[in-house]
Amino acid sequence: MSMIEKLASVEITYNGIVDKLNDSNTKDNRLIQDYMKKKSEIEDIVLEYQNLKKVLEDLSDTNEIIETEEDKELKEMAQTEKKELEEKEAIIIAKLRLMLLPKDKNDGKNIIIEIRAGTGGDESALFVGDLFRMYTRFIERANLKMEIIESNATELGGYKEVIFMVIGKNAYGALRFESGTHRVQRIPTTESGGRIHTSAATVAVMPEAQETDIVLKDEDLRIDVCRAGGPGGQSVNTTDSAVRITHIPSGLVVQCQDEKSQHKNKAKALKVLRARLYEKEEGERKAKESKERKEQIGTGDRSERIRTYNFPQNRVTDHRVNVTLYKLERFMDGEINEITDALFSQEQEALLSRYSN
Repeated sequence: MSMIEKLASVEITYNGIVDKLNDSNTKDNRLIQDYMKKKSEIEDIVLEYQNLKKVLEDLSDTNEIIETEEDKELKEMAQTEKKELEEKEAIIIAKLRLMLLPKDKNDGKNIIIEIRAGTGGDESALFVGDLFRMYTRFIERANLKMEIIESNATELGGYKEVIFMVIGKNAYGALRFESGTHRVQRIPTTESGGRIHTSAATVAVMPEAQETDIVLKDEDLRIDVCRAGGPGGQSVNTTDSAVRITHIPSGLVVQCQDEKSQHKNKAKALKVLRARLYEKEEGERKAKESKERKEQIGTGDRSERIRTYNFPQNRVTDHRVNVTLYKLERFMDGEINEITDALFSQEQEALLSRYSN
């Protein structure tokens, strides 16, 4: 099926939905909401297709003038108009190609991000704190919301791990490329000799899984409760509010203690468990995709070293798109769009190469 045929088919579907919404016999609110959602999903494509049809119609008329008109001045004006219309046609077609690409089923979902210290001891834990602040600033700039699920602070001001949820319409799309190993090169504050150390932290970005996405059976869960603890084992709660959930079939373990309420900790732990199981299923699905896709946009595996932050040289390098920026301070303040936009463009190009006719 050619692109024009696909567009015509989408327009027919759109017109059918509009007819159903205008039909006085359509009274089921749930059905109406479903129609409204589908209409919204394809409306921009249909409007752009209508623009394309108008340009093609104008182009046809202009070509007729060029072929039949004897007046030299009018013919030259038509030639100029033809060039402008062809440029407009190319822009619209390029835009429609992107709009017709298959959508990621996780678009629109909230996400859960886990940042964990890797190699490097205390320096790695401090870097986890830096990454957490970087994402916090980015989330603020993007008008998204954040909710802490679990954190394990160190005495030096870093974190062994931080788990948090990002809430908002474009949460997944904005941060989904952050999964992987982040490497830092800098002189630690505890280093008296001024030597540069290399350490790392891992970031996992997981779409929030709904109960319908991942069904958790009671018999598959072992739930333990205990008292929460702070840095150095200091008690921060005198009640058994911390919750530890073990998913027996997979062996995954999730613990949450940030809330004073056992009920809230359990609810948050279940969210994280669903997200991890969903990510596991998604990883298995993606592993079956073509080798070409893996080579072009990566597997998204946490073990991949995706980015290096070099503080002495004030640079950040993303190894997936081979982009280096010499403004690390601004990047660590949440201005990460230049790299995330490059990653998004690379993915679009890879998808276009797969789905173009």
